[in-house]
Amino acid sequence: MIRMVGLVALAGLIGVALYIRLAPSDAGRWHRMPEAVTAGDTAGGALRVIEADEADFSRLHDIILRTARTRVLAGSTDAGMITFVTRSRVFGFPDYTTLRHRDGRIEIWGRLRFGRSDLGVNARRIDGWLQALAQRG
Repeated sequence: MIRMVGLVALAGLIGVALYIRLAPSDAGRWHRMPEAVTAGDTAGGALRVIEADEADFSRLHDIILRTARTRVLAGSTDAGMITFVTRSRVFGFPDYTTLRHRDGRIEIWGRLRFGRSDLGVNARRIDGWLQALAQRG
């Protein structure tokens, strides 16, 4: 009986892990930005705003694409808004980062999909990207 409970629990954990790794990303849900973006951190993500031109927006796009396990979900530099998906190494948890160039500013919104807290992962990732952009200046 205990062995059966253990097998059921293991099957459940494997099922959850597969769901997290394989769940599709709906661009309609994640490729969006709040109307007004103010820099700050939340339990599940981070918002950043910097003064920047279109060349900076393109450079930041290139920096982000060089990040491991990161791909474009929707948008383009030409459209002025791009959403990326970055997955964690072990379990493949997806984080979504939307980048928008508007009115001489780049607005960045990074957030988690599963859970309530990202433990500051999105803020650190975004700040690293912005530091790389500043160094390329």
